Order: sequence, then C-alpha cells, then structure tokens
Amino acid sequence: MMQSKPQAGTTTDCDNEINNSSIDTEESNTMISDEEKKDSGSWEKIRHSNEQSAEKPKQETKIVDGNWAVASASYRMNDIAYIFPITPSSTMGEIVDAWASSEDKNGEKKVLNLWNQELKVCEMQSEGGAAGALHGALVSGSLATTYTASQGLLLFIPNLYKIAGELLPTVIHVAARALTGQALSIYGDHSDVMLVRSTGLAMVSSFTVQEAHDMAIVTQIATLTSRVPFLHFMDGFRTSHEINKIDLVSDDILRELMPWDKVEEHRQRALSPLHPSQRGTAQSPDVFMQMAESSNTHYHSVNLIFEQALVDFFRTTGRQYRPFEYHYFGSSDPRIAIVTMGSSVEVFKETLKHIKSEQACVIGVRLFRPWNPSTFCDSLPKSVKRIAALDRTKESGAQGEPLYMDVCASLMSCKRKHVFVAGGRYGLASKDFSPRMAMSVINNLLRNDVVNIQHPFTVGIIDDVTHLSLPLGKEVTPLPESVTECVFWGFGSDGTVGANHEAVKIIGDYRPDISVQAYFEYDAKKSSGWTVSHLRFSNTNSDNLSAPYR
Repeated sequence: MMQSKPQAGTTTDCDNEINNSSIDTEESNTMISDEEKKDSGSWEKIRHSNEQSAEKPKQETKIVDGNWAVASASYRMNDIAYIFPITPSSTMGEIVDAWASSEDKNGEKKVLNLWNQELKVCEMQSEGGAAGALHGALVSGSLATTYTASQGLLLFIPNLYKIAGELLPTVIHVAARALTGQALSIYGDHSDVMLVRSTGLAMVSSFTVQEAHDMAIVTQIATLTSRVPFLHFMDGFRTSHEINKIDLVSDDILRELMPWDKVEEHRQRALSPLHPSQRGTAQSPDVFMQMAESSNTHYHSVNLIFEQALVDFFRTTGRQYRPFEYHYFGSSDPRIAIVTMGSSVEVFKETLKHIKSEQACVIGVRLFRPWNPSTFCDSLPKSVKRIAALDRTKESGAQGEPLYMDVCASLMSCKRKHVFVAGGRYGLASKDFSPRMAMSVINNLLRNDVVNIQHPFTVGIIDDVTHLSLPLGKEVTPLPESVTECVFWGFGSDGTVGANHEAVKIIGDYRPDISVQAYFEYDAKKSSGWTVSHLRFSNTNSDNLSAPYR
C-alpha cells in the first residue's frame, strides 16, 4: 500500500529549499538481507515474475523528443533542478524551466510535481556550480536533479565522487556527447559518460525515446531504494532530439511506483542542527580503506533493486525491460552475439529481424554500472562462440574500450574462456550507424576462421591509415514498404527544422492510428550551416517506428 506523500522541502529561495527534519541520522536499512543474497534463486524469482502477463493500462500518448520525455519524468519526481545549458542536454533544462514558470490566467502554476508544487529550477553560472549546488541540496534532504553532457559532465567529476561516496540518491540525466579532443564536436557518442564510470555512480542506458522516459522513472526509484546515485544517459541528438510517439506515465502510476518510505528516509538524513552528524571528514590510512570498502554492500544490492524496479514498472505500465536485453529472431541457437548499448541496439535488432538471422543475436546493455558478470553470462546463450563488443567511444592507448573489457572479464569469471571476443568502435561524434554497417559487423564474425576476423575494428569509415575499418556490403533496408520517408534540406535559421518539428507533431496528433519519427541533422555552424530533416510515417500503429539511422 502506498504511504502518504511527504511534504516537499522547497521554498521560494533557491538556497533554502529543503525541509530539515529532526530525527537521528541512522543509516537506513536499504540493503538486501543476507538470507536473500544467499538465496541462489532470488534473481531467478524476479526474472520469472517479469515474465508474468501485465495488462497494459490506457496511457496518454504524446509525440515528443528524448529530452522532453526525460524532462517530464524528472520534473514530477524531484523538488529542485540545478541547470546550466550545454548541447545537446540544454533542452531538458529549458523545458523544466518553462514548466516551472508557466501560470494560468488565475496565476496558478500549470505544471506541478507529485507534491503539487512547481519544480524549483536554478540556473547556475557554470557546470561546476550546478554540481556543487546539487551536492548541497542532496545533503540537505532534497530530491534534486540536473542535466548535462560532454565537458559539462567532466566538470561534475569532483562532486560526483563526493555524491557517490556519501551515498546521496539522485539521478543525473545526460545526453551523451563527444569530448573535445583533436577538435571541438557538439555531436553525440559515449565519450563523456565512459569517463565518469569510475566515480561510483550506477549507469543506465536508454535505447529509444520511450525508454528515455521510462528509465528516467526507473532510475529515480532505484536510486532512492539503494541510495546509490544514478547516471541515466541516452545518445546525444540521435535519441535526445529524435521525435517519436511515446506512452506517457501518468501521475497516478508515478505515485504508485514512488518508494515514499525511502523518500522520507532521505529527507530525515538531512543535515540539521537539531540532530548534528559528522560528515566530510579527513581520514588517515588506518581507516580510509576500510570505510571505502564498506560501501560494497550497497553496490552489490543495486542489480537486484534495479531489476525489481523494472518488474514493478512492468506490472503497472505493461512495458518490460531487463538489465541486459536479449534479442534473437531465429528458430534454433545463435552462434554469434553482438553486445552494444544505446540506439545501436535498435539498429541491430531491426536488422536481425529483417534478415531473420539464425546465427546472430544482440544483447543490449541497459545497466552498465554496477556491471554484473553473472547476469551478463546468463543472458548469453551457451551456443554463442563469437562476440563483437561495440563501443561508441575511443580510449587511445588502451587494450580495448570499456564495454569490450567488461565482456572479456565477465567471460573469464564465468569460465567461458573459449568464446572469442572482437572489440569495435562506431558512431563517434554522431557518425551515422546504419543496418548496412550492422551487417558488416555480423559478417566479420561469421568468417570461416577466427584468425581472419578483424580485431580490433572500426565501422562506418574508410580507415586508410591503420586499416582497421570493415568493408561495407550491399544496402540493407529493414523498413517495410508501408513506411513513407521524407527528407527536407534547409539552411540554419531558415525555419525548415521548426516547421518539420510542428508538421510531424500535427500529423501524428491528427492521425493517432499512425506511427511517426523525425530526426534532424545540423551543421556545426548552426545558423549559417545546412540542416537535413528526416521524417517517417507508418500506416500501422502496432509498434513505434524504431529506425535510429538515416
């Protein structure tokens, strides 16, 4: 039964928004019990319960982009947001700021959170300021969030270590973007989020616009229950700016899902002179390591807590997710597997569905940190002998990229050393990843002799320097003929993108029986560069259009 909602701690002052409650600061019992950990079937019980049928409730559908989808969930589940604009996450902050300041003709706030208040939005003067303010709000007992990307996320790093070390529950939403290396790039890949994987934040990836909305909710539930802060990320531009039709989770469902007892525990842990506690100490070598290792129990429990949150979400919405999403469209057992995350999971999924491959499967990584090797190996069929692990980032000088290294280590720990793993890079700085490229990765793994498999490899470019690139074969078109595709070229600031934004929403709203998708490409010069608008319409509404490629 849902507990009564605690009062939000916001006031009219950004620096005094928290309700400082007065009780002792005993550590809450958010851990899974020792008996439950020892129960070897505890994971299986949750997995089997996830298979139970759930009647999908009637939900409001909206045609929105990934940024809007995330903002809608985070606005309603938090007290305060500290923002600083950085492409491509700026839209999330702009949306919540507009909602927080919107009023009706009677002066009443139009958009409210679950506490029937507007979200307090504070725009800071830098990303470092947003990170510090976020940390301060959390230790004061607030439900706080922020939105960032790229170099902005890097400026969060010192505070991320503190937030994770002090076990302060929050969700940081990131539209993943390239980092400035040999040149500035505003476009999307996973370079930024991979750089913060050692800070102690749990990390969750969304593959589509719908998932961005849903995972923003699930991560909020999981962080409150586990006390481990979460970083929820989606592909910058490719998902954050893609327009698609989603089922919006209602306030009533959010209230049912929200762990109100954990919200109250978080508020009661707030710093207060009425129940003083010692934090932020300096520790000597005699105790520092012991205290650092004591957090292990919290991180060990995250996987189980996250999967339980997915089960609860499935039961209330009818949408089913797993920490590792397995897709196979053959009739026997696959020989090869593709392991990746982000929008590329959908590219491989649609490609395999189209070619009806008997030999290949794809595993999409949703919960990237904490990485659970046994759960990964459980999702990998025993018949698989070869794997391609694709990373949307480059770590110069490393033996392999992060996902590749995690896959290799997991196979070693699960005693499946016989499986061959090839690591590859793709899609840096929003380089398009198409079904044709997905087929190149599959064909590389299907070569007769393992020694002939290109490893490491790149795909999507012609590498005439280090010769790592895979050759591209013939075009592959998974979209059915019933899908209408439109392309509009324009110049930045000429109104083409804005007009197509509105057109696809109007058509989708007027014809609720069809699916729509829109994606927009921008030149880095923005106002004086070219733009390309990609619009798709499908006469069937059985599934949303899931084609994250040009």
